[in-house]
Amino acid sequence: MKKIGLFITGAGLLLLGACTSTKLTSSWKTNDAQLQKDKKIMVMALVPQREKQLRALMEDNLVAELQKEGLNAASALRTYGPDAFGDKTDEKAALRQLRNSDASQVLTVVLLNKARERDFVPSSPYGPYGPYYGGFWPYYSRWYGAMYQPGYYQTNTRYNWQSNLYDLDQRKLIYSAQTQSVDPPTAVRQAYLYAKLIVKDMTKQQLIAQN
Repeated sequence: MKKIGLFITGAGLLLLGACTSTKLTSSWKTNDAQLQKDKKIMVMALVPQREKQLRALMEDNLVAELQKEGLNAASALRTYGPDAFGDKTDEKAALRQLRNSDASQVLTVVLLNKARERDFVPSSPYGPYGPYYGGFWPYYSRWYGAMYQPGYYQTNTRYNWQSNLYDLDQRKLIYSAQTQSVDPPTAVRQAYLYAKLIVKDMTKQQLIAQN
C-alpha cells in the first residue's frame, strides 16, 4: 500500500495498519461431500506467467495444509512441471495424465483478478463513541482538529482468488470458495494465509472430517 500525503492522525494510523487483509468472500459445497484420506488431491494453480513464483507458493502451501489434515495431496507443478496442462491439452489427455498419477480430485486455484485501486481515507472516521465527561475545550479542540485535518490517498493492490474442487470420478464440482487479499506484504505471506483460510473453511463446511 502506498499513501499520498503526510496528514495522518492516530485514527489514520489505525486504518493504515488494518488495510492488509486476506478474507473469504464466499464458499459453497455439495451436500454430503467429504474428502477421503485414501483419495489423492492434485492442487493446480492458474496464474499469469509473470507470477510463476506465486503459482509454486500457492500449490505448496495448500498441499502442506491439506497434508496436516491427513489428506493425500500433491502439487501439479512439482508432479508434471510448468507446461503439462497448456491450452493445447484436451480434456481426455488431461484426465488421463491425472489418473496416471492416481488423482481422484483436483483443487484448482485461479487468480481471477489483480488490480490496483486508489482510495481516499479521511483523517478521522465517524463512529459510535461513549459519553464524554471532561471539559468543553479539550473535547471541542479534539474534534475540531479531526474534522479539519486533511485525509490522504492510499493505493491498494487487491488479489481475487477462486478455488474449485472437482471430483474426477463423478465429474462434478463439489466445493468452491472465493477470497480477496489486499496488499499482502509478500507472495510467501499471501500463499500461507490463503492456504490456512481455505483449509479452515473446508473444515467448517465439513468437507474435511474433524478428528
